[in-house]
Amino acid sequence: MNFSDVLKAMNQASAFELFRMRAAINRVLDQPQWAEAIRSRLRVGQLIEYFDSQGNTSCKAKIIELNRKRALVLELATGKYWLLDYAAINIDGVDVQIREQPQRGLGHNEVAVGEIVGYLDRNQQQRSGRVIRLNDKTVTLQVGRQQWRVAYAYLHRVVDSQAIDGEVLEDTMPKLPTQS
Repeated sequence: MNFSDVLKAMNQASAFELFRMRAAINRVLDQPQWAEAIRSRLRVGQLIEYFDSQGNTSCKAKIIELNRKRALVLELATGKYWLLDYAAINIDGVDVQIREQPQRGLGHNEVAVGEIVGYLDRNQQQRSGRVIRLNDKTVTLQVGRQQWRVAYAYLHRVVDSQAIDGEVLEDTMPKLPTQS
């Protein structure tokens, strides 16, 4: 499914239409055959990936217990236990990235907690930081020892693999000679 097209269509819908769509999706997901289809492919002790909607990222976990509607899992990165709806488990290993195509910056669904992204600071210097929280209009970044809230429109992907959190990124492009 092309989520970029779905998001484009949803952005043109009214709030009421979106509410109706959410209600319809919830009704379908509450039907027992969906949970059973996933639960039948899972085993206690199995390593899985699930989608964390708050962090907009995929997480690795181990199944501890299978219940009728949810699975108890141990998140490997944090050691925390979670009860997950079966629908959140990425049983087929599909790509969870939703790639919006906003006119500028990064979209809310293109950023995940833990990623390193860049932005121009107030002095027009390139900075980079690790995403620690996704807010409605901004991202909270850990930049060195400080936290900054930056609007999605000002974010960009960091291509430099040498970039360190909070570091001012130098322009390494050779300067073109000026004509006199």
